[in-house]
Amino acid sequence: MAVERKFIAEGVRKARVEKYLTKELKRAGYGGMDIARTPLGTQVTIFAEKPGIVIGKGGKLVHQLTQDLAQNYGVESPQIEVQQVQNPSFNAQIMAERLANALERGWYFRKAGSSIMRRVMDSGALGCEVVIAGKLTGARARTQKFTEGYIKHCGEPSNTIVEKGYAIAIKKLGVIGVQVKIVPADAKMPDHFAVIEQEKKKPAAPKAAAPVDSAETEEPALPDDIGDEVQ
Repeated sequence: MAVERKFIAEGVRKARVEKYLTKELKRAGYGGMDIARTPLGTQVTIFAEKPGIVIGKGGKLVHQLTQDLAQNYGVESPQIEVQQVQNPSFNAQIMAERLANALERGWYFRKAGSSIMRRVMDSGALGCEVVIAGKLTGARARTQKFTEGYIKHCGEPSNTIVEKGYAIAIKKLGVIGVQVKIVPADAKMPDHFAVIEQEKKKPAAPKAAAPVDSAETEEPALPDDIGDEVQ
C-alpha cells in the first residue's frame, strides 16, 4: 500500500497548494497552476492575469510563496515560475472569480451568469456552462444553470478537454458557490469527424499521333556496286 499512499499524499498536497494559491493570489487574477518534478526540485508554474502582482515589489511575494510551499506544504525545493494568461476568457478559474466578485458587488445572479457566459462564447469558445448554487433570492438554497454550446459531462474528454473553475461569493444571506466549465475553441473532440470528398480524376487526353515523314518511308536505294555484283 506504499505506492497508493504516495499517490494519495501527492494529491492531497496538490489540493492544499491549489487552495492556498487561490486565496493568496485572488487579486492577481489567479488562473491555475501546474506542478512538475525536475532533477533540481519541484517546478511550480503559476498562471495569472496580472503576473506583476504575483511577483511583488522586488520579488518579495514570490519569495514568500516559495518559503510557504517549502515549509508549510512539504514541496521539495520549489521553483516558482509565473506566466501570463493570454486569453482570460478561456480560463475557467479567472471567469469564476470574476463571476463571484460580481455577485459580491450586488449583481443579480441571472445577469451576472448570462454576462459571463456571453463573454466566453463571444471569444470563440465551443461551449460554456455556468452553475450558481446557494441562497440566491431567499432563505432557501437553489441552483441556477446557464448552458450554451457544446459541453462534455463524462468520460475522458470531460477531464482533459473541459476547463473547470470554482469560486465562492460571500454574501449576507450566506455563501454562493460558482462553477464555470469552458470548452476552448481549439479543442479536438473525439466524436468529431469530417467527410473529405474524393477528387474525381479527369480522363487523360488522347495523345496526338506523331507525323510520319515521307522521306523515312521510302526504301533506301541500293548502291551501284551491289547491283554490279549481282549481275
